[in-house]
Amino acid sequence: MGSGSMDDAGASLSAQMGDMGRAAKAAAQALRLADAVARTRALRAMAAAIRADAQAILAANARDVEAARATGMAPAMIDRLALDETRVEAMAAGVETVAAIPDPVGVETERWTRPNGLDIARVRTPIGVIAIIYESRPNVTADAAALCLRAGNAAILRGGSECLASNLAIHAAVAKGLAAAGLPEACIQVVKTADRAAVGLILGGLEGAVDLIIPRGGKSLVARVQAEARAPVLGHLEGLNHVFLHASADLAKAKAIAVNAKMRRVSVCGAAETLLVDSADAQRLLPPVAEALRDAGCELRGDARARSLVPGMSKATEEDWTTEYLAPIISVAVVDGIEGAAAHIARYGSAHTDAVVAEDPAAAERFAALVDSAIVLINASTQFADGGEFGFGAEIGIATDRLHARGPVGAEQLTTFKYVVRGTGQTRP
Repeated sequence: MGSGSMDDAGASLSAQMGDMGRAAKAAAQALRLADAVARTRALRAMAAAIRADAQAILAANARDVEAARATGMAPAMIDRLALDETRVEAMAAGVETVAAIPDPVGVETERWTRPNGLDIARVRTPIGVIAIIYESRPNVTADAAALCLRAGNAAILRGGSECLASNLAIHAAVAKGLAAAGLPEACIQVVKTADRAAVGLILGGLEGAVDLIIPRGGKSLVARVQAEARAPVLGHLEGLNHVFLHASADLAKAKAIAVNAKMRRVSVCGAAETLLVDSADAQRLLPPVAEALRDAGCELRGDARARSLVPGMSKATEEDWTTEYLAPIISVAVVDGIEGAAAHIARYGSAHTDAVVAEDPAAAERFAALVDSAIVLINASTQFADGGEFGFGAEIGIATDRLHARGPVGAEQLTTFKYVVRGTGQTRP
């Protein structure tokens, strides 16, 4: 009897998810016919509803945080999960920012005329139905809803079970915004169950309804999605980010950037996890930068050359170079010039975000050319790896793939394109 009831539950979930896929497909078609004004109206109404529902959202989040603490969740993960009035207001303001950016749908990115008179235009168009699977951060629900809507896509959102109550409360506000603009509520759907089988069904493509899957979370989530997905995946790997101090680095800049890159918020994917220091001037650079990091509360784990310059530094293991700490810990290596830094990043990095501090412009540009990461910064903190800081309004995540979209994924990156060819009766000889 027990196994029969489990089979029934599985069939019921499969039916529910199939219904979500079909509803999303229909909503995506409605969105293709809606104009930019309707999408903007919906986004503004969503922001207003998030503000109006702030207390309900905070109450739901408090339940999630209490349950997470009871399971012994790490403090850095609790910080990702927790909302307060400031974060709810930031969520609403983020949706308003997306409402204010230019609508990408229908924009001609290029147009030309062939000798035979054919007029060819490349035009941005929605992808269709996007499934987003994410962990911990409930603000992703609002960001993902807003960006998908701005780009004319329907979305199926599956957040982590640890923030289910928060996500459902935020989605209730999103649904009010859609209704206020006369758009189908199925434009943005949230999976209402914590059952992990729902993820497997999404990865199966929901009977062909899903056009793109975006995972946003840890290594194991992304690996599972990439291994099992039956629809295209836009990968978002962990942030194994580096700051390289070149021999020409200004010491004041080096200290400020290293401390900010690591310690501004240790739980974000743009946080630095490794400090690389040029052996040509490590004696000048490393001890004072290490002292600044320690004064900020950061633990340092170094290779032999780093430890020889900074007494009391812990020994880094091979595992440290590939660990996204999301905590006040940084690994430190002394490397031989730009080539040494680039080789270390190529071996251990995740192609997410890497920075160089250098006063020598040629050295900085060589680093930017050699390091094949989605974001390369010159004399700036890795914490700028953020769609909002790029002027995209918000982001789904930082794409580390090399196709379609790379770096912060905003509304424009959630479109594809088609060619519209206008003729006057031409036939091909």
